[in-house]
Amino acid sequence: MAAQTLPPKLLLLLLVLLLGDSTSVSGGSGEREALMKFKEAVTSDPGGLLRDWTPASADHCRWPGVSCGTGGEVVALNVTSSPGRSLAGALSPAVAALRELRVLALPSHAFSGPLPPAIWSLRRLRVLDLSGNRLQGEIPAALACVGLQTLDLAYNQLNGSVPSALFALPALRRLSLTSNRFGGAIPDELGGNGCRSLLFLDLSWNLLVGGIPWSLGNCSQLEALLLSSNLLDDIIPPEIGQLKNLRALDVSRNSLSGPVPAELGGCVQLSVLVLSNPYAPLGGSNSSYYGEVDDFNYFQGGIPEAVAALPKLSVLWAPRATLEGELPGNWSSCQSLEMINLGENLLSGGIPKGLVECENLRFLNLSSNKLTGSVDPSLPVPCMDVFDVSGNQLSGAIPLFISKNCLSSQSPLDDLVSEYSSFFTYQALAGFMSSSLPLGTHLTSYHSFSRNNFTGTVTSLPLAAEKLGMQGSYAFLANGNQLSGQLQPGLFDKCNSSRGFIVEVSDNLIAGAIPAEIGSLCSSLVVLGIAGNQLSGTIPSSIGELSYLTSLDLSRNHLGGEIPTSVKNLPHLDRLSLAHNLLNGTIPSDISQLHALRVLDLSSNFLTGAIPDALVNLRNLTVLLLDNNKLTGKIPSGFANSASLSLFNASFNNLSGPVPTNGNTVRCDSVIGNPLLQSCHVYTLAVPSAAQQGRGLNSNDYNDTAPSDPQNEGGNNSFNAIEIASITSATAIVSVLLALIVLFIYTRKCAPRMSARSSGRREVTLFQDIGVPITYETVVRATGSFNASNCIGSGGFGATYKAEIAPGVLVAIKRLSVGRFQGAQQFDAEIKTLGRLRHPNLVTLFLTFRMLPYFHNAPRNLNYFYCLTFENFSYAKLLLLLI
Repeated sequence: MAAQTLPPKLLLLLLVLLLGDSTSVSGGSGEREALMKFKEAVTSDPGGLLRDWTPASADHCRWPGVSCGTGGEVVALNVTSSPGRSLAGALSPAVAALRELRVLALPSHAFSGPLPPAIWSLRRLRVLDLSGNRLQGEIPAALACVGLQTLDLAYNQLNGSVPSALFALPALRRLSLTSNRFGGAIPDELGGNGCRSLLFLDLSWNLLVGGIPWSLGNCSQLEALLLSSNLLDDIIPPEIGQLKNLRALDVSRNSLSGPVPAELGGCVQLSVLVLSNPYAPLGGSNSSYYGEVDDFNYFQGGIPEAVAALPKLSVLWAPRATLEGELPGNWSSCQSLEMINLGENLLSGGIPKGLVECENLRFLNLSSNKLTGSVDPSLPVPCMDVFDVSGNQLSGAIPLFISKNCLSSQSPLDDLVSEYSSFFTYQALAGFMSSSLPLGTHLTSYHSFSRNNFTGTVTSLPLAAEKLGMQGSYAFLANGNQLSGQLQPGLFDKCNSSRGFIVEVSDNLIAGAIPAEIGSLCSSLVVLGIAGNQLSGTIPSSIGELSYLTSLDLSRNHLGGEIPTSVKNLPHLDRLSLAHNLLNGTIPSDISQLHALRVLDLSSNFLTGAIPDALVNLRNLTVLLLDNNKLTGKIPSGFANSASLSLFNASFNNLSGPVPTNGNTVRCDSVIGNPLLQSCHVYTLAVPSAAQQGRGLNSNDYNDTAPSDPQNEGGNNSFNAIEIASITSATAIVSVLLALIVLFIYTRKCAPRMSARSSGRREVTLFQDIGVPITYETVVRATGSFNASNCIGSGGFGATYKAEIAPGVLVAIKRLSVGRFQGAQQFDAEIKTLGRLRHPNLVTLFLTFRMLPYFHNAPRNLNYFYCLTFENFSYAKLLLLLI
């Protein structure tokens, strides 16, 4: 029987099916090969994430992290890391052979080396997430993945410029390049038609320079704009106010200036506004690559009324931003407001009454401004985690705040607002006296009224009971005011409902006695500071019931009686200061049981008896001050072998016997004013000054000279103590003079030769005359060769020193180092910004460079001049400020 012939159409269909199946098999083989090449480039897989990727496995679509389409083509490669389970090695360019790939997600691994350029040829790619690796290289100027929706390359080591091609991707919704090394300017094309779909833009923690493009106002769908920690200058463009959907704007840690634009009031959805930030950027820092970026933003004017009226505003963060003027008065739309930090600015006037309407406000920092007036008792202070108005000129009484029910936060979980809020709160609380708290205790909240002009008596603490839990702790600070009255038991109310309590009311006018029942009033007390008041009476023995106490400072009062032996029951006590009181009796030997004690200050009292030998057993003791008492007997010899003791003073007592010197701590100059001590007669000739004697408590107990030596009274054949001292002093003076002569000869003869060998010449170029002749030598001399004793602060770029360049010309000198590769760029941006600044405290800008010809041809229209020294590879910046 003849074979039946198939119809032509059926034959064609069968051929297509066969060819299609053959193509699928061939494609599957190519996909498998590309994946195996990807695995071969992985050098470390401790968690076995790719263990099942083997040639023996029949179907690569079943491999962990691999997703395939219907034809066996790989459409997603998503390998998730976890602690101890991350891949390391190179990122193989073979992934570019996965032509149908839609998702390539390898976040938080340890891939290093170049970012393969072939990846950008994947036309169907929708998500590219390589964040948290160590990849290097640049993003090419031309991109084929036109359908890309999410690009996350954060926390790598990529460099080059941000290509304008990124902002021509019509589908791009999320772009994060934070924490890399991108430089240059932000492309003006950012605000082109390509950004119409952009929702999230994070370019923070790079080296971007220039201004913020005004064209960003065209990105109408933008919800988050994060540009912090760059070198951006100029102003915040008013066009940002066109972004109706913007929820978060962070421009901190740049060199921006000008006013805060009132046009930001048009961002009606704005929840987070960060203008400056003293903390490391949100999400971590790239400090392993270069030094931490300082915040050089300084704005003119204050916070516009339109910004305060934003209905969705939750976080307003602008500390140290040179804001001035009065705070906005209208806060009627502040129901969403949770955090305000305007500390360390130049704000004046009173605390706005309108803040009373902000019932959800739980963080308010207005510290270190010039605020006056009183504090409204209707403010929701009891419900706040942080309330800080310290360092102002506020007056009146610390009010009894009106009790309110504390509402819980309204922010949604896993929201950008919550991330900022949690980060700022954690940083603020973590940086506050954390070392004073017992292990495992975290600070829940603190309220600070310190360093103002508050008067009256504090009878109750401004804290809602529901804010405390047995795992939390609270701090109340009101030191440096004019508070009076007695130490009220109400100052410790609510204490026993917490795990840790801090009370600091030093330097006030509080009088009367310490409550006898203080031990039961506040068993959770960890820090008690009442120094510098007018307390009298005795220290109650119930102080020993405060078993969690880590710091007790009762110094500079009028307390009398003996030191209670119950202090031995304070096992966590780290610091005990009872100095400058009227205490008598002996030093309790039981203090030696305080094994956590590091600082013991009992100076300037009327203590008698011997120094207990058992104090030598305090292995953690670093400071021991016993001067200006009436102590007798010997200094325990064990102090000579103390490894921890760094400061010891037993001067102006009646001690006797040998001095157990160890060359570092117990020296002759730490026991002056003890005429009976042996081996230190030269120091007993000095008459104690008023400062050395504290309040002069022991001024009648010491002789002006040491006792006479019987062997020297009858003849002139030997030297007496005064003659020995005179000869010794003369010898020391001659030695010093000889050393100075040698140093002078070296400076005049040797140093120039060394300088000539290393640098060749010095050139001073002046662009502006400030009326004082300045050379590099005068700078070095005025700072004592940048001596640490003249250091007044330190920042991310180096230390700041005080110096008097000429009589009456007091300056602050910032010495910087170019040990970081971005130093020149950032410094150049800072120069431009400072050159624009007009502020009454800024006189002029004076710059000293070494080996930096990059700056030699700088424009001359700025308010600065150069002093070129061509020596080594560092430079110093001098900023002349009125101090």
